[in-house]
Amino acid sequence: MSLSLRDLGVGERGKITSLQKGNKAYRAKLLAMGLLPGTEFSVTRYAPMGDPVEIQVRGFSLSLRKDEADMLLVDKL
Repeated sequence: MSLSLRDLGVGERGKITSLQKGNKAYRAKLLAMGLLPGTEFSVTRYAPMGDPVEIQVRGFSLSLRKDEADMLLVDKL
């Protein structure tokens, strides 16, 4: 069963399974940043209020807002 990226805790690893249907602009933005199905990442940290979340993906750190993170469906590794 796929989870949202925001269901993972700091230090956990995941693999993107798909992107939720919804805002096409968000989907295009996430794909352009290299967040494709099959991409592995690790959760680095959450901001004190939970937004944004920082992940380590493809050798760089990426911060995602709550709406962007919720678009990503992931499997926990």
